[in-house]
Amino acid sequence: MSKELPLVSVLIPFYNCKYVPQAIETVLRQTYKNIEIILVNDGSYMYNELLKPYLSRIIYIEQKNKGVASALNEGIKIANGEYLAWLSSDDLFSEKKIELQLNFMKENKSLFSFTNFNIIDSHNQIKKYNVGIHFKSGIEVLQSLKDFNPINGCTVMMSRKVIEKIGYFDETLKYAQDYDYWIRTSAHFPLHYFHCTLTNYRVHDLMGSIRHNIDQMKEFYELRENYRVKYNKFFSEQRGEKHV
Repeated sequence: MSKELPLVSVLIPFYNCKYVPQAIETVLRQTYKNIEIILVNDGSYMYNELLKPYLSRIIYIEQKNKGVASALNEGIKIANGEYLAWLSSDDLFSEKKIELQLNFMKENKSLFSFTNFNIIDSHNQIKKYNVGIHFKSGIEVLQSLKDFNPINGCTVMMSRKVIEKIGYFDETLKYAQDYDYWIRTSAHFPLHYFHCTLTNYRVHDLMGSIRHNIDQMKEFYELRENYRVKYNKFFSEQRGEKHV
């Protein structure tokens, strides 16, 4: 594996999503070419035919419907990349996403990074630009994590070393598996913010976070409270100083 051009594995969980061809295309069009695409069909019963033109260009896995955490974990288990990224099947990467973010990580000796993002609609029109927080320090990231999830999972790129240390996503969590993973990661690695907008996050009527908003927020609040009780010193100023 080349140190100059390390392999990047892009994980795409898929479930009944008509936008999946667009997601795949944005990875195929990346300016950085040493990429493998791992698509995990999480028991989808709609739009599976849309995958057929891409099966020769991706690694394709099928499983019973178990949720996003399980789909990500199955992808991670077979990923060969030195770095991993996650793309939801209804979101889009900019063409230079992998190239720019990987360069940032190399320059900053980063093992975990995330970026800003735009919001698009069902017609790919950008409705809001740069909606993420512009963090100026690692302390600010940790302080935000205490109250909410400031990290869009599809903006994240992380080294395999993170997986080796932290393990897999918690499959008992149906909605907040990403928030849980960022908190667990922050206990061991700096969460580097790359001030660049490289992902378009689609907001549409059929997305799970809208259809299951009440359950999603309930799980989030329970998770946040569990971390506050268990790890009273977890987000201490001393910890934050190590993440500057």
